[in-house]
Amino acid sequence: MEQIDYDVDDFMNFCEVKNLAKKTLASYEQTLRLFAQYLKDIFKIKEVGEVKEIHIREYIKYLQERGKYTVVANQSSVKSNFPQNRQDYKQEISKTTINNYIRNIKVFFNYMYDNRYINNNPVKRVKEIKNTRKALGYMNDNDMNKLLKNFDLSKFHEYRDYTVAQLIFDTGMRIGETLLIKETDIDFIKRSILLPAENTKGKKDRYVFFSAEMLKELKRWLQYKDRYRQSEYIFCTHKGKKLDISNYETNFRKYGERIGLKNIHPHLLRNNFAKRFLMSGGDIYTLSKILGHSSVTVTERAYLDLDSDDIRTKYQRYSPLANLKRA
Repeated sequence: MEQIDYDVDDFMNFCEVKNLAKKTLASYEQTLRLFAQYLKDIFKIKEVGEVKEIHIREYIKYLQERGKYTVVANQSSVKSNFPQNRQDYKQEISKTTINNYIRNIKVFFNYMYDNRYINNNPVKRVKEIKNTRKALGYMNDNDMNKLLKNFDLSKFHEYRDYTVAQLIFDTGMRIGETLLIKETDIDFIKRSILLPAENTKGKKDRYVFFSAEMLKELKRWLQYKDRYRQSEYIFCTHKGKKLDISNYETNFRKYGERIGLKNIHPHLLRNNFAKRFLMSGGDIYTLSKILGHSSVTVTERAYLDLDSDDIRTKYQRYSPLANLKRA
């Protein structure tokens, strides 16, 4: 191992102490290991202090030209993983993915510079690639009603999944946060749910709120669930254990396929909550707090993509002339 590998180790230990989400840790580590290997192989760089802006720009260009699964940190893995057999092998890496790499590399070098491990910061002028972002998926009332009506509420797992879907749609929670809810987290009087820091992406306590309609649904589900399962989790498996995100995602896709909706994902419900909140007159700052985003900028980047029909509908609701109280 070279010094650059030990520096990555040090950074990862720092991130772990900060209690970052495992998904974030894995993203950082994969990006930095691949980049470190590239620096050693192409430029014979062994220390972080040797890295210049041009090296990072060359790496970005390299990713754009090489394509998917052609860059690995350990060449021996190719013999067991056979990336060349994948259908998307060497296909273009998306700008979104490359921008994720750039952000991860910038976080690493900013850490090294802020802690004075390096004298010059090579990412100071490196910016993300311009990318035309696709509008987030949206389900109209008709599709949403079709989806909710196609659950078989006589089956435990479908009734559970039905309630989960409604709760995300009503609160804007992430699926991972929803599946970790315990009855002690719910305040039925104030119609609120406490999401403890250890269960949230931002690692901060957060409250979300639900409607009177959802209150009825939750109480009915808990009465049903407690007749058949004993579990601390509101939305448990048949054995009373915590339901995995991947299991719910698989189920959710199947429910969508039943009514002709392909490739739908539970995050679509969170997107719908956000857009409907804005369309109903909710402000972006409050939405950011409800969603648990780190800043309003994150919320704006994700959800301020209303199309002309959305703007027209919202305008008609808030037209100054139409709402003028005439004498």
